[in-house]
Amino acid sequence: MFQVIGGRSVQVARLLAPRSAVLVEAVRGRKSRTDPVAKSKEGRIKVPPPVDPVEMVVLKERYTEYKLIMRALRLEFKEEVLRKKYEEETGSQAEERARQEAEEHRALMGWNNEENLRMLKARILRVQKEAEEAERKKIEAAIQREQEQQEFIKEKEREILQLQEEVKNFITTENLDQRIEEALDNPKNYNFAVNKEGKVIKQTVLQ
Repeated sequence: MFQVIGGRSVQVARLLAPRSAVLVEAVRGRKSRTDPVAKSKEGRIKVPPPVDPVEMVVLKERYTEYKLIMRALRLEFKEEVLRKKYEEETGSQAEERARQEAEEHRALMGWNNEENLRMLKARILRVQKEAEEAERKKIEAAIQREQEQQEFIKEKEREILQLQEEVKNFITTENLDQRIEEALDNPKNYNFAVNKEGKVIKQTVLQ
């Protein structure tokens, strides 16, 4: 909308104005928030403009009419959209779309079967590797146990041989007199001192 001045709009007046003339629109400056209140407005109380009851009734009626019109338009548009959707679903477009969906479904099913086959082969290979690894570990564990058993047997055999050698030096009732005579003939002095390395550093003389 244009403001009419003397039967002509402001836009027409600007178009017909000479190019040399510069039209400057008067703009009133705004006050900053820190500026004080004008002296002419001091003590003034703002009062809302009065409302005309007749005008309010007219506006309410027009607003009610506007809502009814907009609701009717929305329903009309919705009905048209639903009708087009129904025609698409029941017409040739629906058949074409169904054919495309069937082709897409077959393609996806083919891809799915290939993917399942690939995953099956990979799973079988992984299970075989896991079984081989488990069997290898089982064999290694059995070999380790066998080696430990052999070492245990050898250790016990060495202990038995050592014990048999030590038995020869045991004092029995049969060799008791002989061992006493040997001890008297070969006295041993156990009165000695050793250092941190276990070497004898001081020993008394037998009397």
